[in-house]
Amino acid sequence: MEIKCIAPQMPLRRFILCIYVVGFMDLFGVSMIIPLLSHHVKSLGATPTVAGIIGSVYGVLQLFSSTLVGSWSDVIGRRRSLLMCVTFSALGYGLLGVSSTLILYILARIPVGIFKHSLSICKALLSDLVSENERPLVIGHFNAVSSVGFILGPAVGGYLTELEGGFYISSFICCSLFILNAGLVWILPWDDTAVAQSHFSNNKKNHRRDRAQPWTSNVENSLISMASIKTHFKPAWNEFTSVLQKISIVLSSNLWDVFSIRFLMTLAVMLYYSNFALALEERFFLKQKMTGYLISYSSTIGAFAGFLVGPITKLYLGNTYSMLLHSSILTCCLIFFYASAVAFWQVFLCATFFSISTTIGRTCITDLELRCGGTQASGTLIGAGQSIAALGRVAAPILSGFAQEFSPCGPPWLGAILALSAVMLMLFRIPQENESKKIKI
Repeated sequence: MEIKCIAPQMPLRRFILCIYVVGFMDLFGVSMIIPLLSHHVKSLGATPTVAGIIGSVYGVLQLFSSTLVGSWSDVIGRRRSLLMCVTFSALGYGLLGVSSTLILYILARIPVGIFKHSLSICKALLSDLVSENERPLVIGHFNAVSSVGFILGPAVGGYLTELEGGFYISSFICCSLFILNAGLVWILPWDDTAVAQSHFSNNKKNHRRDRAQPWTSNVENSLISMASIKTHFKPAWNEFTSVLQKISIVLSSNLWDVFSIRFLMTLAVMLYYSNFALALEERFFLKQKMTGYLISYSSTIGAFAGFLVGPITKLYLGNTYSMLLHSSILTCCLIFFYASAVAFWQVFLCATFFSISTTIGRTCITDLELRCGGTQASGTLIGAGQSIAALGRVAAPILSGFAQEFSPCGPPWLGAILALSAVMLMLFRIPQENESKKIKI
């Protein structure tokens, strides 16, 4: 892996703040477009079935490309992979701004579906730069700042749609934001020397941990020899085989219990949201306007919950396993209470704490994957986790439709069962904390 980082004259904190800005502009631009896509594809003459098929193209491409791009970033380095992802995403959103036919619209979604992994690479980069104890705090802040962009984007996009050609204006603004992101990544003073010292320091900590936990280090031990290889002059075929080798090592590792937890919790959360507006209308006669306010409120709470990760991590003495277990138990209980709620105030209360528990849970599951696999494979691990989450997003609408055949509360009830399954898996399949180590995984 080509290991690069910040120049010594630039403080680490300032570099990390710049990565936060990249995450903010990424989700700000994307969230301007997402609410407008269904209306735009309908205006191009697509039937609901065709629109659904076209919409699934992005999810399928993300499912297969997440692990590949994440592993690719381990091989060629974070800077080059991040630049490529941001640049091709800008191309996709630029094409979306001129998509006057369905063919152009589909072509515009392809580069975005393949290369829209800038947030995953940013998380892998952050995990390279900070120690294991600081990682939940930094990634939690990154998620929080990015979520603020996701809150503000729809409001700006909604305003622009009222203008003539509003969708195309929004697309070009989104494209411009990604071009700015590419420029920011390009001008940051990356330097080999500073990163090597940072990475070597982190690796020493990881190796000390792995000697005490030998069964969990198979991914990192297998990849350690490849991580220091410079790839500036490696042929493209060698890079490709290195990517496949990293992926095969992860696939044959003992990470599948952790991946299963991510899959089950993703399904549970998606089922909670799958028919949220319709269920509130049928159960409590709530107007769409009030439902929109509730969703915006929940998103805001979730964004600010990211800043709570640091204090909560200190409260748990860095025990990410216990944080994930308790947040998953809380999420399971909240889905259960939402499914059985008889008054709107109960839904409001569940939505408040649900945003907090899921935000903490997402940060903890990412940290748990990295603790198990090691920072040498952080891009591959985060990419694999995103692929698992994408699979959950593909399966959730199918399960939701089946559950709604029985009751409007069917999806959240099924979600509560899946969340409970994840909790049981954590209790009985993943080794728990012992006296001498924080997390034995």
